[in-house]
Parts: sequence; C-alpha cells; structure tokens
Amino acid sequence: MVMTKKSIWVSGMAMPLVMGIMLLAVSSRVTANAQPDAAGASVKIDNFVFGPQTLTVPAGTTVTWTNSDDIPHTSVSTEGVFKSKVLDTDEKFSYTFTKAGTYPYYCTIHPKMTGKIVVQ
Repeated sequence: MVMTKKSIWVSGMAMPLVMGIMLLAVSSRVTANAQPDAAGASVKIDNFVFGPQTLTVPAGTTVTWTNSDDIPHTSVSTEGVFKSKVLDTDEKFSYTFTKAGTYPYYCTIHPKMTGKIVVQ
C-alpha cells in the first residue's frame, strides 16, 4: 500500500476524532450514573466523614449508609425519623425516604460527624 500525503492526513485526523467520540460517550455515561435514582443512593462513612455530606434524592429513594471506617459509627436523624444501630466496619443501614424535606443526621458516637439528606 502506498501512503500519500492525503491518506496520512486523513488517518491522522481520524484517530483524534474517534478518541473524542469515545471520551464523550464515557463522560456522559459517568454523569448519568452519578445521579441517584428512586431505587437507591448511598452514603459512605469513612475517616469520620459522611460522604457525600449532603445527598439530594427524589422521594421514594432508599439511602444506604455503609461504614467503611475501622471505627464504629451510627446514622441518626436529628428529628427522630430514622436511627441505625451501631455499625461496625462494612456494616450497612438503609432507610427509604417517602416525603419531601430536609433530613439532618449525625453519628451519636461522634456528634461532630453530620450529614443531610434532601428529598425532593
């Protein structure tokens, strides 16, 4: 096969175009998956922090807290709406939010650990 200037230019332009399309497809898929849906959302407890600290979800969403820390923690609503047991490493607690509102919570063992669920 004989390579001409024109075929080199075309092949040189095709690769960046293909890479751009692939990156666009991957980034849009990541963005779509980053939004919690009505099926469920999660909060990770790690290094004495609830992450994300504020989570916004639609009504009907089940939120699951997972303790990824080496220290026990709890997740307790400041208004008595929900209360987990003491969660050891890798233990989970779930609660389904059925009504719109803002639900602040904290760890009863470490009261400076706080978070908030916003239900729309």
